[in-house]
Amino acid sequence: MKAIRRFTVRTVLPEPLRQLEELVLNLRWSWHHETLDLFRAVDPALWQAVHHDPVRLLGEVAPERLERLAEDRRFLRRLQDTAEDLREYLTAPRWYQSRADADAPSCIAYFSPEYGITAALPQYSGGLGILAGDHLKTASDLGVPILGVGLLYRHGYFSQSLSPDGWQLERYPPIDPNGLPLTLLRERDGTPVRITIGLPAGRGHVGGPHGRGLQAQVWVAQVGRVPQLLLDSDVEENEQPARDITDRLYGGGGDHRLLQEMLLGIGGVRAIRAYCRITGHPAPEVFHTNEGHAGFLGLERIRELVSEDGLTFDEALEAARAGTVFTTHTPVPAGIDRFPRELISRYFGGGNETEQVPVERVLALGAEDYPGGDRTVFNMAVMGMRLAQRVNGVSRLHGQVSREMFGGLWGGFDTAEVPVGSITNGVHAGTWVAREVLEFTARELPSVMESGRGWEGVRNVSEAEIWRMRGLLRRRLVADARRRLRESWRQRGASEAETSWIDDALDPDVLTIGFARRVPSYKRLTLMMSDPDRLRSILLDPDRPVQIVIAGKAHPADEGGKRLIQEIVRFAGSEDVRHRIVFLPDYDMALGQLMVQGCDVWMNNPLRPLEACGTSGMKAALNGGLNLSIRDGWWDEWYDGQNGWAIPSADGLAAPDRRDELEAAALYELIEDHVSVTFYDRDSAGLPRRWLEMVKHTIATLGPKVLATRMLRDYVEELYAPAAASERAMVADKFAGARALAAWKRRVREAWPRVAVEHVESSGEESPQVGARLAVRVVVDLGGLDPDDVAVEAVYGRVDDSDALVGPAHLELRNAEPADDGRVRYVGEVPLERSGAFGYSVRVVPSHPLLSGRAEMGLVALPPAPQGMTNGDLR
Repeated sequence: MKAIRRFTVRTVLPEPLRQLEELVLNLRWSWHHETLDLFRAVDPALWQAVHHDPVRLLGEVAPERLERLAEDRRFLRRLQDTAEDLREYLTAPRWYQSRADADAPSCIAYFSPEYGITAALPQYSGGLGILAGDHLKTASDLGVPILGVGLLYRHGYFSQSLSPDGWQLERYPPIDPNGLPLTLLRERDGTPVRITIGLPAGRGHVGGPHGRGLQAQVWVAQVGRVPQLLLDSDVEENEQPARDITDRLYGGGGDHRLLQEMLLGIGGVRAIRAYCRITGHPAPEVFHTNEGHAGFLGLERIRELVSEDGLTFDEALEAARAGTVFTTHTPVPAGIDRFPRELISRYFGGGNETEQVPVERVLALGAEDYPGGDRTVFNMAVMGMRLAQRVNGVSRLHGQVSREMFGGLWGGFDTAEVPVGSITNGVHAGTWVAREVLEFTARELPSVMESGRGWEGVRNVSEAEIWRMRGLLRRRLVADARRRLRESWRQRGASEAETSWIDDALDPDVLTIGFARRVPSYKRLTLMMSDPDRLRSILLDPDRPVQIVIAGKAHPADEGGKRLIQEIVRFAGSEDVRHRIVFLPDYDMALGQLMVQGCDVWMNNPLRPLEACGTSGMKAALNGGLNLSIRDGWWDEWYDGQNGWAIPSADGLAAPDRRDELEAAALYELIEDHVSVTFYDRDSAGLPRRWLEMVKHTIATLGPKVLATRMLRDYVEELYAPAAASERAMVADKFAGARALAAWKRRVREAWPRVAVEHVESSGEESPQVGARLAVRVVVDLGGLDPDDVAVEAVYGRVDDSDALVGPAHLELRNAEPADDGRVRYVGEVPLERSGAFGYSVRVVPSHPLLSGRAEMGLVALPPAPQGMTNGDLR
């Protein structure tokens, strides 16, 4: 008989062991090895059985064992030391506290739909969540005052297994929050906090017949120094359909997803207000939206400002935008949540419409009202960008792709000027670097992980020691892969006799390539199988064998992705190669850690440029692995010819099959003629000297770049501090800045159709030489605007064969004197600093000290036709 309800009964710890609960409830244990050692010492066998989950450990440990530990003076000393170390970590000043920066925000709210903190808290599906988890952990390590916000999914993401014929099967094991390292947010009188978001009346499937709204409770996880708020709709006040809103990550259809995102954005802001009111935590000055899923947070902040501070919608929009950062993580439109406009109208209009946030203003924020857009949909990323003054991609190449993808929002500006920057992702060393490597690094290269400096010292480290460590990590991976492989085959119905071959699956001395990720088609899981016979010959080479460890999950609704997994599983089950290529199901953080630590080579072969960043290869590099990848995401930025191998990309080919064929052939050639040759080329001491030189070079050059400490410092310096300064400028003196900017923008937009460049002339272009200056004179009709409302610029530089300016420079022209009929004349001198084909143009753009940049409003006035242009050879 099955239980009708599941819950967790927590252990009552003896008084001397009470500090264990303090340690369990702070997720720092997930990356702090000394704390994990202490948990292991509670009951080593049970620690293995509960898969290193300390909450389950304390829930299942025998009472008599706890009584013995309560009298074990050595264990109690360890417990006291570990607890004191945590308290020191939580209170001592860190990097952020040492910054002499008055603009540093007192709190940053970070919103994400998923977080990969630890495998014991399965609230993540892939790279977005893993990055968010690393962001919080690194904020804790650096002392950055971030407050995380997300949803608590009662079934998390699915557990993956395989059918007998290799088809992906999904299972959603129930999660009891009381069995997780979480506490419930309560009012001071002990009452659980309830967050409510309004829903349309009559939506009985969720809100009830009287439109009672969707209610949620708030769980708090403590990620080191960072509080993380997780909203959970499974409360008694909700009817069952509403309770199921937070049932699983990325589950359900349009209504379901929309409600999840309303709860995350709108409910998340309300949860923050409750948390800060109850605990006294500083209110956020900056709001960081990690992808479009949380974009509705901007609407809630506007509602607050209108209802509580008396601002108009436009004034509130300016105040909210100033302190908001939006990070996009996808380079493909299919990766963005888009809802039918009618659905948004239903949930934000009618009886659910608020006076402060009219539905037509909501619809306008998410409208694809630009060339090539779909006017029938509401785009969450577009709304997120319109509600944020600062926008970034997650690698340099992704920033370029994003500027092209979203350029329509800033029409009239060249792609290069679209205000979408980039901060390349990084990884949290404490989570992803093997303990042996961390200890070795601390001994040989003290403080490099914390400071990011001194990495060149790795070139002086013993190559024999690096090789010994690499062998240890490879053996660990092989042992665990065999265990997982045996479990998978038994689960698929194989007998004990049919799994005896697994004892010899993989070889701890063979070159090991890793490939693990989500399985959408663009990541090309099966590119390696384009020529199965050639792959077989690589795997079974008698002198230079190769083995490949593969893992990955397809979205439950992605039948194509499941077919790719089935294809690879069937090939890996062939008797001749199954000891050299394995697919390990249920890819999660624990398996990811083993793979990035144990593989010699990390392989990545997406369709360029569809990988926004990709961080697994960074993790492998920090563990002494080399990368074999298409030049996409971060690898395009930091590949230098010596830190791995770049797979040539056949960009531009219209036929996808032909592109795959060419890139697969290049992949095979690299493995056969370069990767395996270098790995197996040994000296008299048995060391692959050239390989180890590449490993050292990789660690020395990539180490300071791929760390999340570098990433988060970039966010603080380039985005958070400027956003806080902008926000303060807006709210000062009872929002005088926001009121003034909104009025100014309204006046500029009304006048802009009348702004015109009427005349351009120049002198000095007759056979000019490098070092000369070109005098430019421009007459502009300001359409009733004041000269201080605009900047008139000369845009100049090299031109291509079609006279398009390439990487131009900008020179603001001086307001010389009034011309006839209210027009204004501007002058300036363009420097001719390089020889070759040269050109210039002029433009008028809005100018205000509270704008983040020239392109913020998307308004530009250009000459009606090329004038005063000289193309020639400048000597």
